[in-house]
Amino acid sequence: MAEKSGRKAVVLVSGGLDSATALAICRAEGFSPYAISFDYGQRHRIELEAARDVARALGAVAHRIVPVGLGALGGSALTADVEVPKGRAPEAMGADIPVTYVPARNTVFLALALAYAEVIGAFDIYIGANALDYSGYPDCRPEYLKAFETLANLATKAGVEGGRFTIHAPLLHMTKAEIIKKGIELGVDYGLTRSCYDPDPEGRACGRCDSCVLRRKGFEEAGVQDPAGIRGRGWPT
Repeated sequence: MAEKSGRKAVVLVSGGLDSATALAICRAEGFSPYAISFDYGQRHRIELEAARDVARALGAVAHRIVPVGLGALGGSALTADVEVPKGRAPEAMGADIPVTYVPARNTVFLALALAYAEVIGAFDIYIGANALDYSGYPDCRPEYLKAFETLANLATKAGVEGGRFTIHAPLLHMTKAEIIKKGIELGVDYGLTRSCYDPDPEGRACGRCDSCVLRRKGFEEAGVQDPAGIRGRGWPT
């Protein structure tokens, strides 16, 4: 991979394993990563603690947590009093758009990441979107990300003045197991990450929501133990 000589890049960091891996890849590709996370009224707000840990451990130059009022709109099991689905088989998850979909979330997040990129003079944005082991979210598809990249270059001062924004989604066509193996290769400590949509009051993963199921499946297929369980961030015991 060609060295980028420390060029700045903005990385969306949620605190989960996908975004942690995307941050590690960004750094490995020679960029100076600037992490951005969002406090959007999510029921699993504990993920922001993990985002701080991940950004620090993986050498982010800076880490901003931006408040976004998506919780005021509701419309999702992650932002409203709606039950989080539990116990679904992985093969059933992509059949429809689940109630854990947050309306326009990635569009809002990418727009704010784009604004941050303009402010710091960056033209590269990394997101841990995945189109294989994903839960049916329309804003994780490659055609969506390509469309947003087009928008970024049409709707910004930097784009109009001759800059070229690129949306990087390095995990897009990887399985969860492949993502985990790549992260381990790059030194990601997955014990710092959190994935659960509905953690218990102590912050431990439920083990049954879609995100927990996909995480467990990924570690099993990768043939490695999930270190989050060892550190009390995994399934309740």
